[in-house]
Order: sequence, then C-alpha cells, then structure tokens
Amino acid sequence: MATSGSAKPPCYIGTAYVQGRASGNLIASNLELSFWGGVDPRTGQVIDRHHTLSGKCLQGCILAIPGGRGSCSGSGVILELLLNGNGPLAILFERREDILTLGVMMAEEIFQKSIPVVVLDPVNFASISTASHVCIKGTQVWTTEGIDVREMEADSDAIETGTGLIPDSIELSEVDTGFLDGSHGEAARLAMRIILRMAELQGARRLLDVTQVHIDGCVYTGPASLAFAEKLRDLGGKTVVPTSLNSISVDQRRWRAQGVESSFGQAAEKLAAAYVDMGARPTFTCAPYLLDTAPKRGEQIAWAESNAVVFANSVLGAKTMKYPDFLDIAIALTGRAPEGGLHIDSNRRASFCVIVSSSIDVKDVDDAFYPLLGYHVGRLSGPRIPLVTGLDRFQPQTEDLKAFGAAFATVSSAPMFHMLGITPEATSVEAVTDPKREMTSIDLDLASLQLCSNILNSAEAGQHVDLVSLGNPHFSFAEIRNLAHLCRGKTKQEGTAIVVTCGRSIFGLASQAGLIAELEQFGVDFITDTCWCMIDEPIIPRAAKVIMTNSAKYAHYGPGLTGKRFYFGSLANCVAAACAPE
Repeated sequence: MATSGSAKPPCYIGTAYVQGRASGNLIASNLELSFWGGVDPRTGQVIDRHHTLSGKCLQGCILAIPGGRGSCSGSGVILELLLNGNGPLAILFERREDILTLGVMMAEEIFQKSIPVVVLDPVNFASISTASHVCIKGTQVWTTEGIDVREMEADSDAIETGTGLIPDSIELSEVDTGFLDGSHGEAARLAMRIILRMAELQGARRLLDVTQVHIDGCVYTGPASLAFAEKLRDLGGKTVVPTSLNSISVDQRRWRAQGVESSFGQAAEKLAAAYVDMGARPTFTCAPYLLDTAPKRGEQIAWAESNAVVFANSVLGAKTMKYPDFLDIAIALTGRAPEGGLHIDSNRRASFCVIVSSSIDVKDVDDAFYPLLGYHVGRLSGPRIPLVTGLDRFQPQTEDLKAFGAAFATVSSAPMFHMLGITPEATSVEAVTDPKREMTSIDLDLASLQLCSNILNSAEAGQHVDLVSLGNPHFSFAEIRNLAHLCRGKTKQEGTAIVVTCGRSIFGLASQAGLIAELEQFGVDFITDTCWCMIDEPIIPRAAKVIMTNSAKYAHYGPGLTGKRFYFGSLANCVAAACAPE
C-alpha cells in the first residue's frame, strides 16, 4: 500500500531466474555491458571507457541493462563481486542473459550468496529504467519514489529464497539422474544441478552429449574463482570428456622472472593447477581452434571464451553456446549440456544482413580492415546473428576471420556470424536465413569503418608508442611468420617494446621453424599461457603511456584495463611504430 493517500506505483511482473528481494538506487543503461574488461572485480566500478556507465560504481545499487556482451568471464567477475561485497544488489535485464545469471547461480549454489536476477519485457524494462530507486521482490519490480518501501514489501506475496530449485520440466536420462543423485560424487552432483538450472534458463527440455570442452574459468579474477575451482577439485571432480584450458593470468613457467607480484602469480598458478588436477589439458590458449584437437563441422562441443565460441560456430561450423565461465567445468565433469541455442540448426539462422559496399577497392584493404569490420558489425548486431555479404571477392584468410570474430565478440552478444560464400554454412542466403522472416539490411562503406577506427584510437596523433601489443587472441604460426617477414631488414628503436602472446603449441612450432630466435634477435619478447586482457604491470611498464595494437578487442578493453592510451592499426603499422626511422 502507498502511504499518505498517494497512489500505489505500478508493479511490473518479470521472470525471476534467481529469486530474492532488494531495494536501492537504480543504475540503468540501454547498452549491453561486458563485466570482464568492463567492470573492476575488486571495486565494482565500470571501467569500460566506451560504455555509458563508465566511472559508475555498482556496489549497493540495482543495475538495469538490456543484457551482457563480450567475454564469457563475466560470470567470474559477478561471482567475485558478490563474494567480496562490491557487487550490485540486484540485476534487471531486458532479455534472457546467460553469462551474468550463471555467475549469480554459482554464488547461490556453491557459496550460498545471492542477489535477485529478473528479466522484464522490453516495454516494462524501458519504463523502469527511468526510475531513480526501485524495489524487487521475487518476480515483482516497482519504482519507490515517495513510497514507504517497507509497506510495499509487506503488501507483496512471500517468496522462497535460498538455493535454487531444480526444474522438473527437463527430461532426464538415466545418466543425468545418476549425476543428480550423487552416484558419481558430490562435484558431479553440483555440476548437474547447475547445468539443469541453466537448461531451464535457456528453455531446453533435455540435455545432449558433447565431445569436448574448452574452459575459460581458469582466468584468475580473484579469490572466489580459486575457491570455486579448488572446491570442485577437493570434492572429487574429474573431467569425463577431452577438456582444454583457456589462457590463464600469468605465463606459468616464467612469471617470477617477469617480475609478477608473488601473491598474484601463486594464486593464478594454483587456479590453473586445480583445473589440471581435474583432468584438463594445460593448453593455456584463447585460440583453441589453432590446436590439433579443433572440432569438425557439426560437432557438438561446449566452449567458453567469446572469440573461440564465435570462431567455432562461424568458421569451423561446430556447435556450441557461448558458455559462461563455471558452466564450462560443470559440463566437462558430466559430458552433458543443455540441448538449446546454437546446438539446434534452426537457431543458427541470420536475422539481418550487412552488405559490404562494392565501392571498397580490394587494393585499399589491409589486415586492419577485418577487425574494424568485425567491431562495426558487432556493434550493429547486439544479440542478432548477422549475415555479411560482399566479402567473397576479398578472399579473407583464417587469420582475417580470427581477427573479425574476436572484434565481433567483443561488442556483440551473438555467438556467431555468417559470411556469404566464405563461412561453411553460408553457401547461399537461403541456407542461413528464415524465408518466413523479413530480413533488414544495412549497407557498410569505408566511412563507417573510419568511425570505429576513431573510437579505438584513444591516443592523440603523434604520441610516442611505448609498447606494441600483439596476440589478442593468441598469435597463430602464420601471424608469427608474417611478423618475421615485416621485421627483416629493420631495426627496432630503443624505448619501444614489442611483445607477442601465443599458445605453447604455436610457440613450439615457431621455435622449430627458427622464427622465435629470429624475432627475439630483432627485439620481440614472447609470452605464453596468458593473454593481453590479463596482463598488467610490470610487463606493461608503469611509465608507458601509449600502447599500439592490431587487435580491436584489446584496443576496446585496453584503456579501461591499463589506464593507457591506445593506437589501433595494421600489423605493418605496428612494426613501423616500433622501428627506428630509416
């Protein structure tokens, strides 16, 4: 009831994927937010310098965003925030959101800490987003300006809180039932609970077998990520399908020599060891599609790491959801995943088309074209799967598609794209679209890409480049070979470092080919196991002011992660920036 005879405010009814109650000041945006690289897990401050909420602190507030985007590690960041007390009081979404919701579910299931997560329809979300203070109880959300919150809460129905209920709407196999009743151990039982809650969120009615898993949860976001992994290991968790590991937070074999702070290095090393103890391979790469275990077309897999998910679905034609951190290990412990999303062919169709203008001359295109294009298409896409046409005449190579996909995944929540005549499923427009659904089309020219270039270049013209950052995602053998070609006959100038990150397997191949020795003689430093989104001081010197990269992903996240200014450009331009004038 409203007080002082005032009218009762409208109550909006949503879907509560995590039950609970909260009231507080509202922080709202109509732009999706990646928690990894976008929110500091230690403080709750929004550090994505390209986001409308940049500089805001989520602690003690209710957050309203349409959904998440970008990295699968967002679930790890929200878990960290809930356990250290610097997270939001609740989250409101405009549509179903897997990654952040899963992080809250994990906090509830494993650590008995939770916040409400409610999805409102677009009209109600838009209405509530203009409020300054809101109250949530179960499925109910209302504004509270001028209202006694205690009266409002007392006037609403009681809700059930605590560990989430296991849905009974999902068809369980005998194997699933065995996991759920603890026949395979406590770790597998907890894993199955998490999988089933996520299946309900995704609208799946049964589970399916997967052939392999790629785990992104091995990134150290703080004490909570380590506590989670060690708990599953200590409960007897063992992987039951082949499982690879994403980049970790340090170069495991050399972090001490690199001057990494001891407590951080040891914690990151312990986290990696916990996953290896559970049976995962120490591949430590954010580009698992470069491994000899890369899946084939049509293979049902469960990969986390946003760029890897997009590459697997789009370029390899494998089938995976954009799995959040922690759900990846749950699937690895059971071999079972929700049968929904992009595991189903009908959900892989494009819903809009981006037409690359025929006015763009192939001669005007270098390797910076593809990450810029991916970044722009990702910004246009949001949650929609795009079909990109007009690129067949450019004949993009694997490395071009890798750069496009990583940039696309940074700013889009869609788990794949199609390129007509290039990616395996896009043999024709009809093959990847729904004939019953009208397609909207957007024309794209070089002027559109110049706008993205302006966004990614945060340094002022003419500033000295202190560090050239390469390998986000991890460099391939072909990229290392191309870098060696560009460096031959040139001299690196003092005061500019060039650092490349790559996986152990690629480093080994490049060493055998003599490329590592050649590039190290030129002045290139190589780091394995970790990637740029996890690298900080002292590898990035405190005195450095400007970083140059050929990665749109790092040019987007880097300013918030490092506090530095960035240049974005082609690989040739990166080499030129590091070389002494001729």
